[in-house]
Amino acid sequence: MSRTMTGAKMVVQALRDHGVEVVFGYPGGAVLPIYDEIFQQNEIRHILVRHEQGAVHMAEGYARSTGKPGVVLVTSGPGATNAVTGLTDALLDSIPLIVLTGQVPTFMIGTDGFQEADTVGITRPCTKHNWLVKETDRLGETLHQAFHIATSGRPGPVLIDIPKDVQFATGKYVAPKEARISHYQPKVKGDLAAITELVEMIETAERPIFYTGGGVINSGPAASQLMRELVDATGFPITSTLMGLGAYPASGKSWLGMLGMHGLYEANLAMHGCDVMINLGARFDDRITGRIADFSPHSRKAHVDIDPSSINKVIHVDVPIVGDIAHVLEDVLKVWKSRGRKVNREALARWWKQIDEWKAKNCLAYRNSDKTIKPQYALQRLEALTKGMDRYITTEVGQHQMWAAQFLGFEDPNRWMTSGGLGTMGYGLPASIGVQIAHPESLVINVAGEASWLMNMQEMGTAVQFRAPVKQFILNNERLGMVRQWQQLLHGERYSHSWSEALPDFVKLAEAFGCKGIICNNPADLDDAIMEMISYDGPVIFDCVVEKHENCFPMIPSGRPHNEMLLAADAEAFTGGAVLV
Repeated sequence: MSRTMTGAKMVVQALRDHGVEVVFGYPGGAVLPIYDEIFQQNEIRHILVRHEQGAVHMAEGYARSTGKPGVVLVTSGPGATNAVTGLTDALLDSIPLIVLTGQVPTFMIGTDGFQEADTVGITRPCTKHNWLVKETDRLGETLHQAFHIATSGRPGPVLIDIPKDVQFATGKYVAPKEARISHYQPKVKGDLAAITELVEMIETAERPIFYTGGGVINSGPAASQLMRELVDATGFPITSTLMGLGAYPASGKSWLGMLGMHGLYEANLAMHGCDVMINLGARFDDRITGRIADFSPHSRKAHVDIDPSSINKVIHVDVPIVGDIAHVLEDVLKVWKSRGRKVNREALARWWKQIDEWKAKNCLAYRNSDKTIKPQYALQRLEALTKGMDRYITTEVGQHQMWAAQFLGFEDPNRWMTSGGLGTMGYGLPASIGVQIAHPESLVINVAGEASWLMNMQEMGTAVQFRAPVKQFILNNERLGMVRQWQQLLHGERYSHSWSEALPDFVKLAEAFGCKGIICNNPADLDDAIMEMISYDGPVIFDCVVEKHENCFPMIPSGRPHNEMLLAADAEAFTGGAVLV
């Protein structure tokens, strides 16, 4: 049954109806009617951010760690445009978000009014869908459609632009069950003939590999459990993209580690040399494929993805399956079991022998120091001291992000939050706050580089205000580390603007924000300093001063195939013939 209420009240009612507990936002004139309604209720918590980009990243952290959509509320004009980077980040990483923006009154649209921007036009390329609602009677249904579209199929961000007069005006609000959403019903069940063909590939494969991505995590806990069952039952090796870490446990017997540009030697060579590749919820991103013409050239490939546009977009596959990972894996297991659980045991044993030889390379080896903290050592100690804890990790973007993926182990999905597709510097600090708001009793650590961290450092004010005890673990090398590494290896050691100048004193900065600051530059003091960070009951900025010129290996130079990785020992001899793409 419909009810009459203002547009602003409809927004709050819709959030209630969809079980929203937290909204991340920043008020302004064009959304004050909605903020007034938020003030008059106590069910939905509002987190006041310091910048609208931070709001979207917080909502991303919240969504990624809970599986629920994140909700953002910002004003018109600059409020909306400041959200664009976060929207693009969420679109590329398939994060479900509902972003509500204020707009000038309908009669002013197109007049270049104060704080007017064409929000729908600007955000069309970086949202899954967006709307400009000009009639209050249509607002309720649009809100329900937004939640449905953001969370169905391949998840993603949606945006609703709401003029101020629509918020003030009254109209009829329809309940979620009465909203028309049937026009968007993504296919979740895979084609049985294609699934049977995939099972036949599993039965005869000699050098198989599971290649998994964030789609497994987005599909929900059932998908990860079914995937683990299939991997362990077949005995096939498994690797993952950056976004898929945790779907299969790092301690699992079949785990090869992450693959890709900074992936493990054994994972990349297994991908290159396999004869059957089973892609579950990954999109053949360029950081994974390297040179496309030479990507896993001798394999038959199956690709399971709920987004039909992702299949055959980059890499042609032999067995395409459109469907939800959990539904498809359930059917794969049923068919495989009904046919006798067959795999090629002899060939699989030879394949594992080869993989073990690649593992013996110990590709993550580095030369440690008793005088300077190596970034790899810092993360090894962080892993050792927090392993087994109720722990969530976010990262900024750069070398530290890759080292975190290499040296930290994840046993469960939704414990690892990072910016994969867009590579957004400034993501980690606000994302960690969003995770901490969702999991107030858990240990939330943001692994950061000092340059990336400074991009949204203002959100420490949010952490302090809302008592979110996030730990900012900054690997401070006084460099734009990944940029400097590429300049060293690919640009003749011409370090163009990759050295940071005038960095703040992070301990004093922490004190200025009203939280705790810790500095450590001696390897012998590192364990005690990490434990001090963990045990402190409040937000912490940890300045971990590390080796300035350490490089992140393994590394596949851009435009090279998987089997042309640089390891640490190869770097000095590398002359830099890579094609930059």
